[in-house]
Amino acid sequence: MSKTQTVSSFLSNISEGERQSLKRLVDYTNVESLPEVWPLAAQKFGDVVALRSPLSKPEVVITYTQLAEQIQLFASGLQALGVKVGDRISLIADNSPRWFIADQGIMTAGAVDAVRSSQAEKEELLFIIANSGSTAIVVEDLKTLKKLQDRLKDLPIQVVILLSDEASATEETLKVLNFTQLIEIGGNHHFVPAKQNRDALATLIYTSGTTGKPKGVMLSYNNLMHQVISFGTVLQPNVGDIVLSILPSWHSYERTVEYYLLSQGCTQVYTNLRSVKGDLKKFKPNYMVGVPRLWESIYEGVQKQFREQPANKQRLVNFLLGISDKYIKAQRTAQGLDLNNLHASAIERLAAKIQASVFLPLHALGERLVYAKVREATGGEVKQMISGGGALPRHIDNFFEIIGVQILQGYGLTETSPVTHVRRPWRNLIGASGLPLPATEAKIVDPETKAPLSVGKRGLVLLKGPQIMQGYYQNPEATAKAIDTEGWFDSGDLGWLTPQDDLVLTGRAKDTIVLTNGENIEPQPIEDACLRSPYIDQIMLVGQDQRSLGALIVPNVEALEKWAASQNLILDTSNDRVTSSDSQKIDLESRMIQDLFRQELNREVQNRPGYRPDDRIGTFKLILEPFSIENGLMTQTLKVRRHIVTERYRDIIDGIFA
Repeated sequence: MSKTQTVSSFLSNISEGERQSLKRLVDYTNVESLPEVWPLAAQKFGDVVALRSPLSKPEVVITYTQLAEQIQLFASGLQALGVKVGDRISLIADNSPRWFIADQGIMTAGAVDAVRSSQAEKEELLFIIANSGSTAIVVEDLKTLKKLQDRLKDLPIQVVILLSDEASATEETLKVLNFTQLIEIGGNHHFVPAKQNRDALATLIYTSGTTGKPKGVMLSYNNLMHQVISFGTVLQPNVGDIVLSILPSWHSYERTVEYYLLSQGCTQVYTNLRSVKGDLKKFKPNYMVGVPRLWESIYEGVQKQFREQPANKQRLVNFLLGISDKYIKAQRTAQGLDLNNLHASAIERLAAKIQASVFLPLHALGERLVYAKVREATGGEVKQMISGGGALPRHIDNFFEIIGVQILQGYGLTETSPVTHVRRPWRNLIGASGLPLPATEAKIVDPETKAPLSVGKRGLVLLKGPQIMQGYYQNPEATAKAIDTEGWFDSGDLGWLTPQDDLVLTGRAKDTIVLTNGENIEPQPIEDACLRSPYIDQIMLVGQDQRSLGALIVPNVEALEKWAASQNLILDTSNDRVTSSDSQKIDLESRMIQDLFRQELNREVQNRPGYRPDDRIGTFKLILEPFSIENGLMTQTLKVRRHIVTERYRDIIDGIFA
């Protein structure tokens, strides 16, 4: 595979079934850049509603014709202000129709946008503006501008665009326009189409900078168009299908799925956490993109309703759920979709089919009495929900399968545009992250030697395909570490491949911890802060695919002995006990010691610069064996081998999150 494939070749290796399902979709295989999509979509879908924002006051409703017009006017306005092809513009704003118009308007003008939330910290935003070389910024509102204004004079910013219609002012060195003013300027300027090829840089998305400065992920039009074209092998929407949007639009995951669904004539409805439950019922979406925590919150809401029922109804619901759980698991075995038994024999499959037929009547009863009503909480019209940003807990997967709502778990990173794998409606292998998208390869290698491993063996996941980033902006060293000379990207994730090429993830080789709410946590700065405590000798954060962080802590025994003495206690490390002078035994799980470490963790974590609530360590376990080179838990350079520690203490880690 060449480093940059032609767009028309993305689908050359798909199955005949996938090829047939693509026939009724709008074909963009000959389109070179994303801005070319929207005029074509306007011709195809016209008065179909593209974007709808009930959160706006008054409500905003924009058709495909209006969307294409506003994107071009925005682009024309930027050109009138002197924006040229290749210029960088920082887009610092949050979900709204105007975000989409600005994003595509910037690209249509030929510029490159560097995107981030307006809620991000001031220093991070200023770094992105400076590092990207932006000469203009588009911001959410005056409040966002005021947060940055005192430092903009030190940067080459010439123009500021507000996405709001607030009154703006022209300063001596900084021109400030609001959205409507820019659109008016665009209407009076002759627009010049900026022809871009697939190799051109489209956007910069900055990764978390918790362990240092953020890195700008360079995504080309080739990267983005691969996602738009190949995602049709996963979802085949109808024109006018409703998509409920809740994740940040600037994030690569939400962003590229939006691009695809809008390219096919869907109607995107914006919501937020406060409104989502009501909007699910009101707008009855056909599709929704979310992180595991979103599905967990829906699950917990349903469970709460179950618990509020009379005792006899609770018993009935639990009985039906138990039967249905057995039914879906038997169905998986019969269909060859049991991850724990992928090679079921013909006899095992037949037995599972018979077992499923036995459970079917009671499952059908559950459908009539319970599950159909539960689906009403999602609007009752869901075709598929796409889940990413972390592994989906198995019980959540099972529950949604039972009630008849199909969740397709996917996988990818910002550096991969982001989707590389996703489960298909026709192969929804629970527990896996799905099959590769067209033209995408995965290879499993030994984490340390990089030697290839055979099918079924667990190791480091390497990825290759047209969606792999061009590199990190102005950071060749980091790029070289991430992408080897053959084009393989080091994902930092551990996993294995099934014989059918499904990717199954098992953990992280790199440090980043992804919580179920989609937040990425870099553990090193938090661990460094905790090490300031005199009672903590070593610490390793855990919490991949959990709601909150946890920690394995090796206590400083000498300091703990002094503390114990001050409390008239004796520390006995031979049996992990703290013993009082009258021989009363108190183990390391005693409230006194747990409270001591809780206070230490809370103080040190909350006092560190840049603290945010997700940094809080929710649970921890004290262990007496230090991490060392001798026991294989540290490298020769004294770095904790996180994946080895995780495997060594798997039972303990599972226990603290149970």
